[in-house]
Amino acid sequence: MPPTELLFRADPYARSCEATVSALEDGAVRLDRTVFYPTGGGQPGDTGVLRADDGSEIAVHDTRKGEGTDDVLHLIDPDSALAPGRRVVAEIDWERRYRHMRMHTCLHLLSAVVDAPVTGGQLTAEKGRLDFDVDARLEKAAVQDALNALIARDFPVAARWISDEALAAQPELVRTMRVKPPSGQGQVRLIDVEGIDLQPCGGTHVARTGEIGPIIVRKIESKGRQNRRVSLAFGEQA
Repeated sequence: MPPTELLFRADPYARSCEATVSALEDGAVRLDRTVFYPTGGGQPGDTGVLRADDGSEIAVHDTRKGEGTDDVLHLIDPDSALAPGRRVVAEIDWERRYRHMRMHTCLHLLSAVVDAPVTGGQLTAEKGRLDFDVDARLEKAAVQDALNALIARDFPVAARWISDEALAAQPELVRTMRVKPPSGQGQVRLIDVEGIDLQPCGGTHVARTGEIGPIIVRKIESKGRQNRRVSLAFGEQA
Protein backbone atom coordinates (compact mmCIF):
# COMPACT_ATOMS: atom_id res chain seq x y z
CA MET A 1 0.00 0.00 0.00
CA PRO A 2 1.48 3.40 -0.95
CA PRO A 3 2.19 5.74 2.00
CA THR A 4 -0.24 8.48 2.86
CA GLU A 5 0.48 11.80 1.15
CA LEU A 6 1.04 14.20 4.06
CA LEU A 7 -0.38 17.49 2.83
CA PHE A 8 0.22 19.26 6.16
CA ARG A 9 3.97 19.09 5.56
CA ALA A 10 3.78 21.29 2.48
CA ASP A 11 0.92 23.48 3.75
CA PRO A 12 0.10 23.46 7.47
CA TYR A 13 -2.68 26.00 6.76
CA ALA A 14 -4.66 23.54 4.59
CA ARG A 15 -7.91 22.84 6.43
CA SER A 16 -9.43 20.15 4.19
CA CYS A 17 -8.72 17.90 1.23
CA GLU A 18 -10.44 15.38 -0.98
CA ALA A 19 -9.21 11.85 -0.37
CA THR A 20 -9.94 8.18 -0.98
CA VAL A 21 -10.24 5.57 1.75
CA SER A 22 -7.35 3.18 1.19
CA ALA A 23 -7.89 0.80 4.12
CA LEU A 24 -9.94 0.19 7.26
CA GLU A 25 -8.75 -1.22 10.57
CA ASP A 26 -10.44 -1.60 13.94
CA GLY A 27 -11.79 1.88 14.52
CA ALA A 28 -9.32 3.54 12.13
CA VAL A 29 -9.27 4.76 8.53
CA ARG A 30 -6.27 5.15 6.24
CA LEU A 31 -6.56 7.69 3.44
CA ASP A 32 -4.43 8.11 0.32
CA ARG A 33 -3.81 11.75 1.34
CA THR A 34 -4.59 13.81 4.42
CA VAL A 35 -4.38 17.20 6.11
CA PHE A 36 -4.61 15.53 9.54
CA TYR A 37 -1.41 15.67 11.62
CA PRO A 38 -0.83 12.46 13.64
CA THR A 39 0.29 12.57 17.28
CA GLY A 40 4.06 12.95 17.49
CA GLY A 41 6.90 15.15 18.68
CA GLY A 42 4.87 16.33 21.68
CA GLN A 43 2.10 17.67 19.40
CA PRO A 44 -1.38 16.10 19.67
CA GLY A 45 -3.04 14.52 16.67
CA ASP A 46 -5.72 16.48 14.83
CA THR A 47 -9.43 15.94 15.25
CA GLY A 48 -12.16 16.77 12.76
CA VAL A 49 -14.55 15.06 10.35
CA LEU A 50 -14.64 12.93 7.22
CA ARG A 51 -17.49 14.02 4.95
CA ALA A 52 -18.59 11.09 2.80
CA ASP A 53 -19.93 11.41 -0.74
CA ASP A 54 -23.48 10.64 0.47
CA GLY A 55 -23.44 13.70 2.74
CA SER A 56 -22.83 11.83 6.00
CA GLU A 57 -20.19 12.99 8.50
CA ILE A 58 -17.84 10.70 10.41
CA ALA A 59 -16.09 12.23 13.43
CA VAL A 60 -12.32 11.77 13.68
CA HIS A 61 -11.55 11.53 17.41
CA ASP A 62 -7.75 11.38 17.12
CA THR A 63 -5.02 10.85 14.55
CA ARG A 64 -1.98 8.63 15.02
CA LYS A 65 0.95 7.30 13.06
CA GLY A 66 0.57 3.90 11.46
CA GLU A 67 3.25 1.28 11.17
CA GLY A 68 4.70 2.77 7.99
CA THR A 69 6.74 5.97 8.10
CA ASP A 70 4.06 8.07 6.37
CA ASP A 71 0.92 6.12 7.31
CA VAL A 72 -1.76 8.02 9.23
CA LEU A 73 -4.59 6.39 11.18
CA HIS A 74 -7.75 8.48 11.53
CA LEU A 75 -9.56 7.10 14.59
CA ILE A 76 -13.34 6.87 14.16
CA ASP A 77 -16.26 4.97 15.69
CA PRO A 78 -15.94 1.28 14.70
CA ASP A 79 -19.49 1.13 13.31
CA SER A 80 -19.01 4.06 10.91
CA ALA A 81 -20.06 3.23 7.35
CA LEU A 82 -16.94 3.54 5.22
CA ALA A 83 -15.26 1.17 2.79
CA PRO A 84 -12.03 1.14 0.75
CA GLY A 85 -12.40 3.21 -2.39
CA ARG A 86 -14.94 5.58 -0.85
CA ARG A 87 -14.34 9.25 -1.58
CA VAL A 88 -14.38 11.66 1.37
CA VAL A 89 -13.49 15.22 2.27
CA ALA A 90 -11.13 15.25 5.27
CA GLU A 91 -11.56 18.42 7.35
CA ILE A 92 -9.62 19.25 10.53
CA ASP A 93 -10.78 21.22 13.57
CA TRP A 94 -8.90 24.28 12.37
CA GLU A 95 -9.16 26.40 15.52
CA ARG A 96 -7.59 23.63 17.60
CA ARG A 97 -4.87 22.93 15.02
CA TYR A 98 -3.95 26.61 14.68
CA ARG A 99 -3.43 26.88 18.42
CA HIS A 100 -1.16 23.83 18.22
CA MET A 101 0.82 25.56 15.46
CA ARG A 102 1.17 28.76 17.48
CA MET A 103 2.28 26.96 20.64
CA HIS A 104 4.66 24.60 18.82
CA THR A 105 6.46 27.52 17.20
CA CYS A 106 6.54 29.28 20.56
CA LEU A 107 8.31 26.28 22.13
CA HIS A 108 11.01 26.56 19.46
CA LEU A 109 11.50 30.18 20.50
CA LEU A 110 11.64 29.10 24.14
CA SER A 111 14.46 26.69 23.32
CA ALA A 112 16.33 29.66 21.84
CA VAL A 113 15.72 31.82 24.92
CA VAL A 114 16.86 29.08 27.34
CA ASP A 115 20.20 27.93 25.92
CA ALA A 116 20.27 24.39 27.30
CA PRO A 117 19.51 20.83 26.13
CA VAL A 118 15.82 19.88 26.12
CA THR A 119 14.87 16.80 28.14
CA GLY A 120 11.15 16.75 27.40
CA GLY A 121 8.18 18.73 26.17
CA GLN A 122 4.48 18.74 25.44
CA LEU A 123 1.81 21.05 24.07
CA THR A 124 -1.95 21.32 23.91
CA ALA A 125 -4.33 23.88 22.44
CA GLU A 126 -4.13 25.84 25.72
CA LYS A 127 -0.56 25.51 26.99
CA GLY A 128 2.91 24.07 26.44
CA ARG A 129 6.05 23.20 28.33
CA LEU A 130 9.71 22.34 27.84
CA ASP A 131 12.07 20.71 30.32
CA PHE A 132 15.70 21.83 30.26
CA ASP A 133 18.89 20.22 31.53
CA VAL A 134 20.19 23.29 33.35
CA ASP A 135 21.24 24.02 36.92
CA ALA A 136 21.14 27.80 36.60
CA ARG A 137 18.20 29.70 38.07
CA LEU A 138 15.67 30.80 35.45
CA GLU A 139 13.84 34.04 36.14
CA LYS A 140 10.19 33.88 35.16
CA ALA A 141 9.89 37.55 34.17
CA ALA A 142 13.13 37.54 32.18
CA VAL A 143 12.13 34.44 30.20
CA GLN A 144 8.68 35.86 29.49
CA ASP A 145 10.04 39.24 28.33
CA ALA A 146 12.64 37.63 26.06
CA LEU A 147 10.07 35.27 24.56
CA ASN A 148 7.54 38.01 23.83
CA ALA A 149 10.24 40.19 22.32
CA LEU A 150 11.07 37.46 19.77
CA ILE A 151 7.38 36.95 19.02
CA ALA A 152 6.82 40.66 18.46
CA ARG A 153 9.72 40.89 15.97
CA ASP A 154 7.64 38.71 13.63
CA PHE A 155 10.41 36.48 12.30
CA PRO A 156 9.58 34.26 9.30
CA VAL A 157 9.32 30.52 9.95
CA ALA A 158 9.97 27.96 7.22
CA ALA A 159 10.52 24.23 6.77
CA ARG A 160 13.41 22.76 4.82
CA TRP A 161 15.19 19.44 4.57
CA ILE A 162 18.68 18.24 5.40
CA SER A 163 20.35 14.96 4.52
CA ASP A 164 21.03 12.35 7.18
CA GLU A 165 24.76 12.86 6.58
CA ALA A 166 24.56 16.64 6.94
CA LEU A 167 22.61 16.33 10.19
CA ALA A 168 25.13 13.84 11.58
CA ALA A 169 27.86 16.38 10.84
CA GLN A 170 25.94 19.09 12.78
CA PRO A 171 24.88 17.39 16.04
CA GLU A 172 24.32 20.80 17.64
CA LEU A 173 21.08 21.09 15.65
CA VAL A 174 19.50 18.36 17.78
CA ARG A 175 18.35 20.01 21.03
CA THR A 176 16.43 17.09 22.52
CA MET A 177 18.42 14.69 24.69
CA ARG A 178 15.98 11.78 24.88
CA VAL A 179 14.28 11.89 21.48
CA LYS A 180 16.37 11.80 18.33
CA PRO A 181 15.01 12.79 14.92
CA PRO A 182 14.17 9.88 12.62
CA SER A 183 17.01 8.92 10.29
CA GLY A 184 17.48 6.29 7.65
CA GLN A 185 15.05 7.88 5.18
CA GLY A 186 17.77 9.95 3.51
CA GLN A 187 16.64 13.34 4.82
CA VAL A 188 15.29 15.04 7.93
CA ARG A 189 12.90 18.00 8.12
CA LEU A 190 14.14 21.19 9.79
CA ILE A 191 12.13 24.14 11.10
CA ASP A 192 13.97 27.42 10.61
CA VAL A 193 12.98 30.50 12.61
CA GLU A 194 15.08 32.91 10.62
CA GLY A 195 18.24 33.83 12.51
CA ILE A 196 16.82 32.58 15.82
CA ASP A 197 16.37 28.81 15.85
CA LEU A 198 17.04 25.85 13.56
CA GLN A 199 16.28 22.28 14.59
CA PRO A 200 14.72 19.02 13.34
CA CYS A 201 10.93 18.88 13.72
CA GLY A 202 8.06 17.14 11.97
CA GLY A 203 5.30 19.27 13.51
CA THR A 204 3.10 22.04 12.12
CA HIS A 205 4.09 25.69 12.59
CA VAL A 206 2.93 29.21 11.84
CA ALA A 207 4.54 31.18 9.02
CA ARG A 208 5.67 34.08 11.22
CA THR A 209 6.31 34.39 14.96
CA GLY A 210 3.94 37.34 15.25
CA GLU A 211 1.02 34.93 14.76
CA ILE A 212 1.77 33.37 18.16
CA GLY A 213 0.53 36.40 20.07
CA PRO A 214 1.48 37.35 23.65
CA ILE A 215 2.63 34.50 25.88
CA ILE A 216 2.76 34.20 29.66
CA VAL A 217 5.19 32.02 31.60
CA ARG A 218 2.87 30.22 34.00
CA LYS A 219 5.59 28.77 36.20
CA ILE A 220 9.14 27.48 36.31
CA GLU A 221 9.61 24.33 38.37
CA SER A 222 12.54 22.24 39.49
CA LYS A 223 12.08 18.64 38.33
CA GLY A 224 15.43 17.35 39.50
CA ARG A 225 18.91 18.57 40.33
CA GLN A 226 19.47 19.91 36.81
CA ASN A 227 15.99 19.82 35.30
CA ARG A 228 13.87 22.96 35.01
CA ARG A 229 10.34 22.87 33.58
CA VAL A 230 9.10 26.07 31.91
CA SER A 231 5.32 26.11 31.42
CA LEU A 232 3.62 28.56 29.04
CA ALA A 233 0.10 29.69 28.17
CA PHE A 234 -1.41 32.05 25.63
CA GLY A 235 -1.78 35.60 26.88
CA GLU A 236 -5.48 35.71 26.00
CA GLN A 237 -6.10 33.09 28.67
CA ALA A 238 -4.68 35.29 31.43
